[in-house]
Formats: sequence, structure tokens, C-alpha cells
Amino acid sequence: MGNLRPVLLISLGLLGYMLWIEWQKDYPAPLPQATTEAVSKPLASTSEGKGDLPGGDLPGGDGQQRSADAADLPQPQEPIQAAAGQQPVTAPADGQEVMTAASPTVAVSTDLLSLQITLQGGTVVSAQLLDYPADAADPEIKVNLLEPQGEHLFIAQSGLLSHQSAPNHTALYESSQREYRLADGADELSVPLTWHSADGIQVTKTFVFKRGRYDIEVRHQLENGSAQTWSGSRYDQLQRSVTADQQKRGFANPSSYSFRGIGFYSPQDKFEKIAFDKVAKEPVNKTFSGGWLAMIQHYFFAAWIPATDEQATYSTQVISPSGGGLPRYIVRDVSPVQSAIPGSHVEFDSRLYLGPKLQDHLSQVAPGLEHTVNYGIFTVFSKPLFWLLSHIHKLVGNWGWSIVLLTVLVKAVFFKLTETQYKSMARMRKLQPRIEQLKERYGDDRQRMSQAMMELYKTEKANPLSGCLPMLVQIPVFIALYWVLLESVELRQAPFILWVTNLSVRDPYFVLPLLNASFMIATQRLTPMAGMDPLQAKMMSLMPVVFAVMFAFFPAGLVLYWATNAGLSLAQQVYITRKIAAGDK
Repeated sequence: MGNLRPVLLISLGLLGYMLWIEWQKDYPAPLPQATTEAVSKPLASTSEGKGDLPGGDLPGGDGQQRSADAADLPQPQEPIQAAAGQQPVTAPADGQEVMTAASPTVAVSTDLLSLQITLQGGTVVSAQLLDYPADAADPEIKVNLLEPQGEHLFIAQSGLLSHQSAPNHTALYESSQREYRLADGADELSVPLTWHSADGIQVTKTFVFKRGRYDIEVRHQLENGSAQTWSGSRYDQLQRSVTADQQKRGFANPSSYSFRGIGFYSPQDKFEKIAFDKVAKEPVNKTFSGGWLAMIQHYFFAAWIPATDEQATYSTQVISPSGGGLPRYIVRDVSPVQSAIPGSHVEFDSRLYLGPKLQDHLSQVAPGLEHTVNYGIFTVFSKPLFWLLSHIHKLVGNWGWSIVLLTVLVKAVFFKLTETQYKSMARMRKLQPRIEQLKERYGDDRQRMSQAMMELYKTEKANPLSGCLPMLVQIPVFIALYWVLLESVELRQAPFILWVTNLSVRDPYFVLPLLNASFMIATQRLTPMAGMDPLQAKMMSLMPVVFAVMFAFFPAGLVLYWATNAGLSLAQQVYITRKIAAGDK
């Protein structure tokens, strides 16, 4: 048996792993058609502007404003007793609907964000990330993380819950301005929205933006001007719809490789993630402090982060609108109840993160937030590789050359292992004429042929399997780097040289895939084929073609790594083969 059989098997295993990923992406589980039967009835708003959901049941699947059943309102953390002589507010009866008009918005601009906040509920319905063009070809159009309505609904809601007067995300706030902008030289911008009730309750909902930050402080300050003690909670929630198109996966769609779904973090259980198609089957209801919730997608995410010492209750919910449309997925936190006696005030604080997965900064925003970068089971390898890659980038200033230099360093680390592999292959190549003689001598007697070959290997101290271990050791590193290059927002739309203007999409002229294939073909010519049956030999000859076709649709950054690694491997093998042929050990 030739020593290329294990090499072939490992290569096919790696190819099979990548194809398995693609199969999972191309054929995801169907989206659930969930109902709200298991959801307890929510409290209705007692605000002046009650009855109106932001944007008109923005989750309407047809992109039009729809009537709402208020099913996206949460329950308080615990039952709240109404004051003496006051009737508790109840939820609308099943099927009761309230019509909604479009809500006016407040525009907010900072150095990093451009937001739209509705006066109805103070809901954040649009979040443009000013440093991230949606398309490298048109840098004026920025990534918009949130969408106010339609099939791509994604909004960030918050409010107060009480059996007394309190503004939830259906309440109508007031604002003295319709536009706010972070002034040059200023480090902070406050955007206050106010709400008041007829019985003397006043709430100021303030968004506080800071220069250079994607996290926004959201404060609810309630002044109790009524004659009775007020009790209630704060809630934060993210709500979105997921279309069939967003579930499609494939080589041509880099974002399809990354996790899309809900994430929770707690100091006890660390990071937990739930795909959208699992939410209905695996609902969450947990209480802990020091955590956060998020909705995650490729490169970017939104997260609500309660105060560190707050014992918040986290839960998920799936709603199918009564009028049809896509399911809406909700993840929320609810704070403990606080009270304010007449003439006093109470404040609720949390933070909203809307931005990219910047790995060097996320841990500074909140503990564990760096887990939103999804490296999967290869995190133990991927994180050190990204750390090294980012430090190389600080020196050279180009992510493409950083990948090349990282490949050289990885190759240097495994140099001795691959040297053993190539020495074995070189010795096998040197023995090839004698193996051909054995084939002629024994003809079709495969048993005697195998025995003679084993004796030859033993005499010449050649082991056809000695090249297998180095490849096995390197495969986790290869796959880990694969995830680093796919998941890191730092490499998104990063240019390299000449025709490679975006490392996060495929090579437009397929130069890198063809270069990688040429290196593979040249390597094959240095590889001994003796002892390999015709089927194996044919499969080996097809490997460069298979990888060239597969890599034609992979991000250029990943193919750059593979091509660089293949070129270095070829150079190393040529050197060792010539050394062995000259009689050196």
C-alpha cells in the first residue's frame, strides 16, 4: 500500500467536513409556525397614548402596517398588588385588536451610529453603523442592523410594567427635538423622552450616547406625583422576524456560515445560544444577575445588558400574528419590582449594544460579550490565532499580509512535523523503482506483494504512515483559522493587493483558487504513487480540481491562507526531496 492512502483519507475527511457544513446550511430545519397559546396574557398600557404598538404591529409579514393584539407585552417579574380602591389593569380579551398609526421618530447621530427612535414606546427601529458600508462598492450606504417593519423586522424595545400608570412600548412619549447630534468635541449626548399620566406619574426615558461607543445607556426615571405608592418593573426586549432567505446557506453567501439566533450569558452557565428554529421547542425562563441577552448574526449583533447587580428574569417567546405573517422571535429581561412612595422617584437602568463583534473591545463592554464571536468547538484554537493575527496586523497594517505572515508562523511551528512527513514521502519516492520491480515479480499475487513491500519498508526504514500524524495535528488549526477568517468583522471588506479588494468575499478573478490548485498539482508530482490502486490514484488527481472549484466560492482571505500554506509546503517538500535524493538523512 502506498503512503498516499492516509493522506487521501485525511483530505477527503477535511473536504467532507466542509461539505457537511454546507449541507447543514443548505437544508436547515423549517421555521416553526408557533402560536401564542403558551404565552400568558400581557398587561395593557395605562398610558395617555395606550393602544398603539410601534409602527403598527411592525412585525407584519407583508411589510404593511397591521393591527396588533399586544401579545409582545411581557408580564411583570412578580404579581403587583393594586393600591386600595384602584382596579388593576387587565390584558385585552383574546382577539381584541387596536389599530395603529405610524409613529413619529427622533433621529440621533453620533460618531458611530445613526438611529431612529419612535416616540411610540421609545423603540429603536433603525441603527445604521457609520463605519460599516453595506457594500464595499457603495460606501455611502451603511449597514442597518435594525428594521422597523416587514419581513426583516428587527427592533429593540423597552418600557415599564405595572398595574398602575406606566409607559410600556405602546405608550406615546414627547420630545422637545426631532433630531439630536453629538457635537464636535463633545463626549456625551443625552436624548430625553417624557411621558406623564393624568394621575401624576411622570417618566423620563433617556438615551445616553458616548463618543466611540456602541453601547447606549437607557434610563427610566419615574417621578411619583400621585397619591399612592407606585410599584413596577422595567423590561428590555429584542424582537425580530426571520425569513426563508435569511435561512439560506451556501458558498456564495459568507454570512450563512455564522450563527444566527439568540444568545444568553450568565456568570454561572456562561454563554448559551439558541437557534431561532429551536426557540419554540426550548423556551428559556431563567433568573440571574450579571448577565445579558442578545440576537446575533454574522459580524454584528444587538444586546440588552441590565445592571450588573440586577437579578433579572430572562425569557424567550415566539408569536405568530393572528392575521398571518412570519413568526416573531422575542428575547427579553424583566427587572425586579421597585416602589416609589408619593413624592419620590425610582430609576431603572440598562444598556443597549448595537454594533459589530469587535473582539478587542467586547469584554470591556460587558463580561462574556466576546462570546458573541462564534468559533464553535474550535474556540480554543481560534482565539489565540486571532490574537496573533491582530497583533501582526498592528505591525503591517494590511489584513492580507497579516494572513500570509500568520501562515508562515504556523508553518514554522509545524516545520519539524511536516519535515518528518516529507522525509517519509521522499524515501518512498526513492523506493518507487524497487516497488515497481516487486509488482512485476509478483503480478496479481497481492498477498505476496504486500509482504514483500513490508519487508522492503522495514529494511529501508521507511514508514508509509509516518506522514499521517503531522496532517492530523494540523487539521484542527486549519479549521480554527477557517472560522477566524469567516467570523472576524475586522476582516470584513478588508483589501489586500491589486485585484483582491475585499478579503471577506470570493476572489473576483479566481486567481487564488487557481494558484492553490497549481501548488497542489505540483505537490502531487513529487508524491510517490507506487502501491496505490487506480481508483485512489484517480481520486488524488481530482483533488486539486475539487478544491479549486470549492475555493472559488470561499472568501478570498481563507483561500489566501490555503494558497500560502500550499506554496510553503511545496517549497519545503522540494527541498527535502532533493536532500533525500542526494543521499542526506
